[in-house]
Amino acid sequence: MVNENKILEEEKISKLLLKFSVPCIMGLLISAFYNIVDQIFIGNSTLGYLGNAATGVSFPVICIANAFAWCVGDGAASYLSICAGRKDTDSAHKSVGTGITVTLLISIVLMLICEIAAVPLMNLFGASDQTLGLSVTYFRIVAAFFPFYLLLNVMNSMIRADGSPAFAMKAMVMGAIINIILDPIFIFLLKWGIAGAAWATAIGQVVSFAMCAVYFFKPKSFKLKKSSFIPNITILSKMINLGAATFITQISIVAVTLVSNMTLARYGALSKYGPDIPISVFSIQTKVYTIVLNIVTGIVLGGQPIFGYNYGAKRMDRVREAYKIVLRATLITGITATIIFQLWPKVVVGIFGSGNGLYQEFAVKTFRIYLSLMTVTCLVKMTAVFFQSIGKSKHAVMASVIRDIICFTPLAIILPAILEGSESGAGINGILYAAPISDLVAIAVIFVLTISFFRKLNKEIVIEEQKELAS
Repeated sequence: MVNENKILEEEKISKLLLKFSVPCIMGLLISAFYNIVDQIFIGNSTLGYLGNAATGVSFPVICIANAFAWCVGDGAASYLSICAGRKDTDSAHKSVGTGITVTLLISIVLMLICEIAAVPLMNLFGASDQTLGLSVTYFRIVAAFFPFYLLLNVMNSMIRADGSPAFAMKAMVMGAIINIILDPIFIFLLKWGIAGAAWATAIGQVVSFAMCAVYFFKPKSFKLKKSSFIPNITILSKMINLGAATFITQISIVAVTLVSNMTLARYGALSKYGPDIPISVFSIQTKVYTIVLNIVTGIVLGGQPIFGYNYGAKRMDRVREAYKIVLRATLITGITATIIFQLWPKVVVGIFGSGNGLYQEFAVKTFRIYLSLMTVTCLVKMTAVFFQSIGKSKHAVMASVIRDIICFTPLAIILPAILEGSESGAGINGILYAAPISDLVAIAVIFVLTISFFRKLNKEIVIEEQKELAS
């Protein structure tokens, strides 16, 4: 642990970020890849875009489950890093054990709820008469494995914070490989259809979970005991406070998906596209959108141990330096993604299967309008994770809610109604314009939060330098 701490405090920032961020990015991309692989195989099977619409309907409920797991996992990861900077080893192992126990209990409760209420949940999130049966079949299989899936996500965050991002990545890679191998076997060879995609996903997750579980027998910076797994309420409250931004971000995705699906179904039925084409396209858009955000999240999560440790150790100069590098990487990612979505939307959508002319038309429109300010969305996500990493929970929560909850959700309801009132069938476009408008409002708020924080940070750096000179 001493060597790890010394590296975080003394190693060159750019080298540290490369070491931690690349495995984080790969791990998160592979995590997102589970659903994407399913959609690619399903979209290119006889199920077509209806199959993709069915998996898209189940996605928000899976996000709700993830919200709990990542709240605990990211909260524990941030807490671990800050504890390392403060040399608090006792709290470290208690936070890990508490996180694992609480996640297991939550996952069991969620699994039971989802199995019992699968049909009303799928109806709530936009399943049509054509897709209800498919979505329930897929969702019930995936939900049955929530204990493995949620623990996998929590453990993966903890492993990264423990200084082993490469191992965390390997665990996710192995599960993804299993998923990729089993998908065509189950869907095409055994003809299990959408159930095959669900089983391939679940088995891959179990394999990744098993690898992560093995890691905890010999971690780097803490040692688990039987007493570690008795939930410590004080530490749990600190972890939840640190992970609140992640929880809100995931719930925001659910709110956006719920409002989007309901609006798309309603106004899509009034347009030439019908209800299923818009929901199918948005399902694909959400997965692609998630890929880009996962790259950004991986970049800033790679900096999490650096941010947390050095903030805890009062090395504010290193916090500022790491932030600048992460900011540049985020801008490059966002700008690159925006260019791709603007110039080649058909190519991106085509990966997930073909559709008729109306399908292609709505897909191009969605990517070029809805994702037009993707760079801003990336900056909002980066800012939320950064503030979470250094324990600034209020800043992180504000950064998490401003775009999706405060701006997008009401706009996605109001704009379609206004446009539909002006021209029949135009309401479907309202939800597309809600996104870039929300981005513009969000970036103004993020700018104020960030500037005010770094002004205060700069003052702290000057104070620390004066103390060093005085000593």
